[in-house]
Amino acid sequence: MRINKYIASAGVCSRRRADELIAQGRVKVNGAVLKEPGYDVQAGDLVQVDGRYIEGSEKLVYYALNKPAGYVTTTSDEHDRPTVLDLMTEVDVRVFPVGRLDYETTGLLIMTNDGALANHITHPSKKVFKTYVADIDGEISLAQAERLRKGVDIGGYTTRPARVEIIKQASVSRVRISISEGRNRQVRRMFAALGFNVIYLQRVSIGNVMLGHLHEGHYRRLSAEEVDYLKNC
Repeated sequence: MRINKYIASAGVCSRRRADELIAQGRVKVNGAVLKEPGYDVQAGDLVQVDGRYIEGSEKLVYYALNKPAGYVTTTSDEHDRPTVLDLMTEVDVRVFPVGRLDYETTGLLIMTNDGALANHITHPSKKVFKTYVADIDGEISLAQAERLRKGVDIGGYTTRPARVEIIKQASVSRVRISISEGRNRQVRRMFAALGFNVIYLQRVSIGNVMLGHLHEGHYRRLSAEEVDYLKNC
């Protein structure tokens, strides 16, 4: 299907307006700015308009992946590092990650081809709490945990209130922290604002969707209840 028709059929705008968006460099296919206005969208292509994924006609699929450290949360990498797509070995449609986990962070990542769901979850107005377990190098105090709950400055930005539970206080402390936003390396930067280095970080839930006992590098289909929750949270 020609790209302008594809964009129009997704309800974004008219074909003529789609041609204008392409000319303005506001359309990407598989992460690259589209330079061919006559491009025919192929099965598996990921199309974005102004950074928002739009849905194609493929069946929609939804997976939970336990991302290991050492994988980038993108569909391709200019440095040839392994990506999370390399782990989706038996999925017969092209999927993409919803949001990001940094290179060394492990844990729950939603993988789908549903652009509407991805846009819904990642929209700034949404306050879906993502929960992490962090091991930090030092003994965290109750007062420091309270600072995290109220919000800390991570470099010109004060974070929203967080939910914080100290699991272990020791030379290496373990903390469960839930945040409702997703700025770059935010959890690591929050602990750094208190003088702590994060040794290990794992995301264990996104709202009501839990990582559970899913092994690193493995994935599972989301249940109908989980998909419904993510669409309506």
